[in-house]
Amino acid sequence: MTSQGQSLNSTLDDNCQVDFRGTLLTINSYLGDQDVERLKFLCRDSITPKNLEKCGSALDIFEYLLAEEWLTEEDPFFLAELLYTIKQKVLLRHLRYTKEQVENWLPVRRKVSLFRNLLYELSEDISSENLKSMIFLLRESIPKVQMTSLSFLAYLEKQEKIDEDNLTLLEDLCKKIVPNLMRKIDKYKREKASQVRAPPVAKETESLHQGEKELICHSDIKQWLGALPEVSWQDEHAQSNGDRATPVSLKMLGSSVDTLTSETSTKETAVYRMDRKHRGYCVVVNNHSFTSLSKRPGTNKDAECLRRVFQWLGFRVHIYVNVTKGHLEEVLQYFRTHPGHADGDCFVFCVLTHGKFGAVYSSDGNLIPIRQIMSHFTAQQCPALAHKPKLFFIQACQGEEIQPSVSIEADAVNPEHVPPSLQDSIPVEADFLLGLATVPGYMSFRHVEEGSWYIQSLYNHLKDLVPRQEDILSILTAVNDDVSRQADKHGTKKQMPQPAFTLRKKVVFPVPQEELLL
Repeated sequence: MTSQGQSLNSTLDDNCQVDFRGTLLTINSYLGDQDVERLKFLCRDSITPKNLEKCGSALDIFEYLLAEEWLTEEDPFFLAELLYTIKQKVLLRHLRYTKEQVENWLPVRRKVSLFRNLLYELSEDISSENLKSMIFLLRESIPKVQMTSLSFLAYLEKQEKIDEDNLTLLEDLCKKIVPNLMRKIDKYKREKASQVRAPPVAKETESLHQGEKELICHSDIKQWLGALPEVSWQDEHAQSNGDRATPVSLKMLGSSVDTLTSETSTKETAVYRMDRKHRGYCVVVNNHSFTSLSKRPGTNKDAECLRRVFQWLGFRVHIYVNVTKGHLEEVLQYFRTHPGHADGDCFVFCVLTHGKFGAVYSSDGNLIPIRQIMSHFTAQQCPALAHKPKLFFIQACQGEEIQPSVSIEADAVNPEHVPPSLQDSIPVEADFLLGLATVPGYMSFRHVEEGSWYIQSLYNHLKDLVPRQEDILSILTAVNDDVSRQADKHGTKKQMPQPAFTLRKKVVFPVPQEELLL
């Protein structure tokens, strides 16, 4: 395309963007303070609490929705849903929607959760007198500040007195003060039950699900590695003597594994769908600096490589740096309820940090079990990701630290006195893959300038093998072989990555149209 043509396209894009923002500005001019409060409440699952606190106008809310792609010029339906919900239906014409169109689309395109809708509908029917009575009953646990019905319900939610699975307190209040609201709560329960009910399982995959509670059945490290005792000792010997580590891959315990193995061999053509509206989201948690642990130089190179390769594969990449325990929980909750999953093919979550067996460190020094991170995305917790591949990659040590050489560092912290809860297995159902940089009990290595052995190998093999239409497990096998051959300059430090999975089909990413340039 000529430079003149590119300039013309750029000008047209800019004009379109200005026009859409002009539309949002017009909508904002019709919205009052009460409307803004209602919008903020409805967006509690879409915008982080910290950012919501900063929103003083509808424009502030629109800005965050635009930044996170909840709202785009091509697809403004989320805003249409919000305006419809707060009864500003006359404003739908600015988005070129009619009331009837929104009503028809809501059952399949709804982005506000059932729980959020329930609370909003209840707030609409709680009069000021009803509210006073509810506050009176809970006076000892409610701050003495002016409250609306929305802020009252938001407070109960923030204090974890109510949530989507626990409405006991709310039911008690409604029964005593506004009994007719119980119909809305009962309706919510029915809709929620039908929403999370799993569809019928095909016969060829039925045995995979029966009795499957955990990815790896163990209560401590010995049980986890119990299926491979000789290989485990062999690796430990290789670590201490500088010999080449023997490549291993984690065998999943239980009858479901045999089923998975036989399915893989007999159904070679079974692959996950990769033709929805977008590939999905890739989250990268990149911890470089810590309050009480050593820094991780080289990790920014890893984060940048992950961003480049997953954007190349079509993912929408979100990177979070130096994430505290509280911030991590916000990120997990945000993506657990993200409506964009409904139109995505896949989900990827990467963690670059220090670690111990079965857990990773937040930037403020808290140990977070890997199990806890993954549990946010099960079919029950995140229905929009049901039957879709969920890939987790962890660059962190899973065992004891040794003295590193000058240019090689270990992503480990002294493992003594690990809390028993961290010895638990990693919980997961079908359609999960966990890629650990190293086998449990051992360390992983990171070059202070070039990045970690594992992430750099993953980046290079995705770049090289996706165009050959290799599936993700074949790619990770190549990563295992590559990393197992690496060593520090003295040849004494070795590493063996560890994949574990309950995938039912092959994960084959479509070949990108453009080459990934170095």
